[in-house]
Amino acid sequence: MIAYIVRRMLYAIPILIGVNLLTFILFFVVNTPDDIARSQLGDRRVTAQAIDTWKRSHGYHKPMIYNGNAQGLGKLTDTVFFKKSVRLFAFDFGRSDSGRDIGYDIGQRMWPSLAIAVPTLVVGILVNITFGLFIAFFRGTYIDFWGVVTCVILLSVSSLFYIIGGQYLLSKLFHLVPISGYDTGTNALKFLLLPVIVGVVSGIGSGTRWYRTLFLEEIGKDYVRTARAKGLSEQRVLFRHVLRNALIPLLTGIVVVLPLLFMGSLIVESFFGVPGLGSYTIDGIQRQDFAIVRSMVFLGSVLYIIGLLLTDISYTLVDPRVRLQ
Repeated sequence: MIAYIVRRMLYAIPILIGVNLLTFILFFVVNTPDDIARSQLGDRRVTAQAIDTWKRSHGYHKPMIYNGNAQGLGKLTDTVFFKKSVRLFAFDFGRSDSGRDIGYDIGQRMWPSLAIAVPTLVVGILVNITFGLFIAFFRGTYIDFWGVVTCVILLSVSSLFYIIGGQYLLSKLFHLVPISGYDTGTNALKFLLLPVIVGVVSGIGSGTRWYRTLFLEEIGKDYVRTARAKGLSEQRVLFRHVLRNALIPLLTGIVVVLPLLFMGSLIVESFFGVPGLGSYTIDGIQRQDFAIVRSMVFLGSVLYIIGLLLTDISYTLVDPRVRLQ
């Protein structure tokens, strides 16, 4: 198991290099260093000298990927890509093009993202599993039929509808919670309630339908028929056997999502004015701040790889066969 984890970690190095290179190419295909300099200087009529000074002060005056004028390894190391990307592997995010400490900003903004994402994930899982088991229990009946129809309708609706509808009903019409904004401490609860409700409701359709499929697949297996033949009640079969044996696909869906909790939700945080990592990424893209964009893409890639490793480790906890490999 340890050797397997080490191999997966080694595989992550070329993956992260490739992700950084692809992000670098895509970003600078759209924005040249001159465009970024003009955006940061705030004036489209800035002089060529001011642009050159800004590029030199921020390290954008070097060749992008390959430096033909350098010697030896300098052809690859004396470039914008190498200077800007290598230190990321030491989690040194440096400073944004506007001069802010990216590592400090990430440390401050991750907590609002977690404050929304964690309760949304936990409550969403409990609600979806409950509804999935309920529909699976009444499989083949009208409850099952209309439950699936409702799920299809819910997952067909855009998440923007839930956001705008929630803001209108709970904030503008009934004045139960603020329509947007964020605060610290216990005052943050009133601002977090609406985003969490929207996140849970918007995921009921797809989540319930997926869990129902998992449970129905388990219900059709031989061990379930054996349990029923021994006289166990349907409730005991579902909760003690079906739910337990469906843990592997459940863990696959849950553990992979865990790293994304730190990254925040781009849409939710932007609409509700939450100063999390999601809105931080959107702001970096709008300001054409490559330092922020590459840092957030790198962080997301690292967290996703960690999620895949955690998934493999979690398999050993619920499936003894994996430990024997």
